[in-house]
Formats: sequence, C-alpha cells, structure tokens
Amino acid sequence: MSDFDPDRSFGFNLYDAARLLRREFERRAKRHGVTRAQWVALTWIARQPGLRQSQLADVLEVTPIAVARLVDRMEGEGLVQRRADPDDRRAWQLHLTDKARDSLEMLRTIGRAVRDDALAGIAPKDQDVLLSSLMRIRDNLAAPR
Repeated sequence: MSDFDPDRSFGFNLYDAARLLRREFERRAKRHGVTRAQWVALTWIARQPGLRQSQLADVLEVTPIAVARLVDRMEGEGLVQRRADPDDRRAWQLHLTDKARDSLEMLRTIGRAVRDDALAGIAPKDQDVLLSSLMRIRDNLAAPR
C-alpha cells in the first residue's frame, strides 16, 4: 500500500488546478469562437511581434507543422499576418492584426474572470505570496542544471 495522498501532493494539486483553470477558460472562450491554443499563440505574438513560426512552435512545445496549421487558421480568421523574414527567406514572422488585438482584450477579460473565480476566498496578501511562490518555482525549474 502506498503512502501517496493526492490531496496532500504538491505536484498533483498544481497539475489539477492548472487543468481546471484551462478547462474553465476554454469553456468561456469557446463562446467567442477562440481556442486556448489560439489565445496562447496570440499572447506570445503580442509579446514578441515578428516571432518566427519555428520559435512559436518551440514555446508552445508543439511540432512546426502543428503551428503551421494553427497559424493557417488564425490567418484565415484575420487574426495574424505572416510576413517574410528579412534575414531568412525561408522563415515567416508573425504579426497581430487589429482584430487579434480586440480578441486578446476580450480573452484577457475572460482570463481575469476565471482568475478571480479561482482565487475567491483567498486574501490579497496570500494571492501575492502564491504568485511569488509560483514564479520562484518556475524560475527554479527553468534554471540550467
């Protein structure tokens, strides 16, 4: 018999909370015709205008062909523009359209509402500690070994 208690497991609870956050966000965003994959991609392109498709594949941890399909859909919906990379004629840089900026603002509103629901009943100072702790965990695990 194992001593593992999922209710007291840090990793299990972190994973499960993240899963539930994603699921709730997807449920709400779906009403507006946007997927979580599109939201994440648009957010990265907003952070780094001119991001190459290959770089987007790396940060999304998906194959280049999967990103190409995602970008094809977003381009077809008028959310992104592909522009030739002036330094590499084989590469495409990605840029947001005005429609994407409007969609991102709507998605941020959804994200804030999901966050507020998730953090209900947690004091603001405890929310700050939680966020700081999560950032430290991320930095610890991202550090080269």
